[in-house]
Amino acid sequence: MKTDDLVNLLAQDAAPVPAAAASRRLWLALACSVPLSLLIMQAGYGMRGDLWRVMALPMLWVKLSVSLCVAAAGLLMVRRLASPGVGPGRAGWLAVVAVGLLWALAVWRWIDMPQTVRMPALMGQTWRTCVVNIGLIGLPVFVAAFWMLRGMAATRPRRAGAAAGLLAGGAGATVYALHCPELTAPFLATWYVLGMLLPVAAGAVLGPRLLRW
Repeated sequence: MKTDDLVNLLAQDAAPVPAAAASRRLWLALACSVPLSLLIMQAGYGMRGDLWRVMALPMLWVKLSVSLCVAAAGLLMVRRLASPGVGPGRAGWLAVVAVGLLWALAVWRWIDMPQTVRMPALMGQTWRTCVVNIGLIGLPVFVAAFWMLRGMAATRPRRAGAAAGLLAGGAGATVYALHCPELTAPFLATWYVLGMLLPVAAGAVLGPRLLRW
């Protein structure tokens, strides 16, 4: 069989992919994975009992806002990178700005607080487990994002994997915040950021292996 005939045969039944296929697949992945993350948080840690009272504190909203911005940046990047030949765009700057503002707040609070309370503010009560907890709670989103990308046509697998990790890290931190007792800016700028970066690093490593086609 000639090459041209083979190409024509393979393309005979080809049909255009619906324009919203990637978005639908991504939202399906989130609809299945975010409840699992909430279930892991509730079953393994439990929602903090004083959440309603803590909702009046600005730092809770700072914590949630930063993690949601990171998740949103990852979501937008995954959606773009799922399409062949499309780069991540500028959505990553949303995460960079959010984390940068958190770090600026942490430095300001660190300088302003007495030296005797600096280390307790940095280490908190849960520094040993915070990073792992965020990664574990975000794991369903991580797996679901990779499932979504494998069904599409990502041509930048390392970046796509890192974007999936960014989405998972932000989602995991957001859900974990409903349990976490820590509310100091130095703690959040250090351990929460590390917790969100862990899935990014894992995604960048796994992307070329799992998203290659």
